[in-house]
Amino acid sequence: MSLITNSSAWAADEHKMFADSTRKLFDAEMAPNIEKWAEQGIVDRDFWKTVGQQGVMGGSIAEEYGGFGGGIGFDAITVYEQGRTGDTGWGYGIQSIVIHYINAYGSEEQKKKWLPKLVSGDSVAAIAMTEPGTGSDLQNVQTHAEKDGNHYKINGSKIFITNGHTADLVVVVAKTDRNAGAKGVSLIVLETEDAEGFRRGRNLKKLGMKGSDTAELFFEDVRVPTANLLGPEEGQGFYQLMKQLLWERLMIGVTALGFIDFAIDETVKYVQDRKAFGNRIMDFQNTRFKLAECKTKAELLRTFVNDGLVRLEKGELDAATASMAKWWGSQTQNEVMHECLQLHGGYGFMMEYPIARLYADSRVQMIYGGTNEIMKELIARSMDV
Repeated sequence: MSLITNSSAWAADEHKMFADSTRKLFDAEMAPNIEKWAEQGIVDRDFWKTVGQQGVMGGSIAEEYGGFGGGIGFDAITVYEQGRTGDTGWGYGIQSIVIHYINAYGSEEQKKKWLPKLVSGDSVAAIAMTEPGTGSDLQNVQTHAEKDGNHYKINGSKIFITNGHTADLVVVVAKTDRNAGAKGVSLIVLETEDAEGFRRGRNLKKLGMKGSDTAELFFEDVRVPTANLLGPEEGQGFYQLMKQLLWERLMIGVTALGFIDFAIDETVKYVQDRKAFGNRIMDFQNTRFKLAECKTKAELLRTFVNDGLVRLEKGELDAATASMAKWWGSQTQNEVMHECLQLHGGYGFMMEYPIARLYADSRVQMIYGGTNEIMKELIARSMDV
């Protein structure tokens, strides 16, 4: 299966070639390392550089910044193929989000300084958004940045930060005006090397996504040049976050589709091989009906996210539709994982089978990027006009 279908209006021949080469690369370089990354709790830096050298992370970025000037569809193919390979460790989704923050809001100097290294894999990025006391309520973050000459002094803490232990660049969501609510939020890029007062906490132990390094971050009078502010002025951060959340939430739906396709394929192979009561598990009506339901859900999601990609590239994707892709995609992903694990029987509970790992990995998709409850609220607001 593929993200691209015959009716994918956003996709051209170069997208299909990119999807084919990315799948081959991931089969060769990602799939053999998934268990190792899960055991060590982090993806090897060499992998970032390997995929960077192959141009996997630069599809939507202009050539002058190290990419090859395509659209967001190339990023969508990358996250789909990662899911289709069965991996949740590599933090490319966050890398893509940060790349697009810098590409959309960075100055020419910032783009030339940071984008080539992010595209090549020489730099890894994180976005420091969530705080211990602030989840989806972004306008009430407590981390703050005060001007001190031509620098900001950042104080506060963040939690659940993907790529937190490997990040060379961290986009910090901070209040530059603590009395202005959403209008006081700004995005400031921290270069972590030799940053005094910046500290990474422990690599957090999680239910799933064990190959993804997830950290607490601490800022104690961390000095960052005011030139590292994203955007022409302070107070634009909340608007910038909301604009880029469209891609993040659609991306979660695309990622969900990749995992669903992988799980269905793994389950079909298993039930075709496994026998009970003298018959293949595949020959039982319940098995066939459950797989038919899973396949139907996959195709509905495929159509929806493809339509979302067309809208996003045209600048027509709205918050409600992106929220639908996120909540329904992640909900469907978890439903499919449940059914596929059940069809594996006792073996589905064994970590040597990918379905067990994906069952645990899938749960957080309903939480990050804005909880599914928040997604439904955003959709409902679009109806109450």
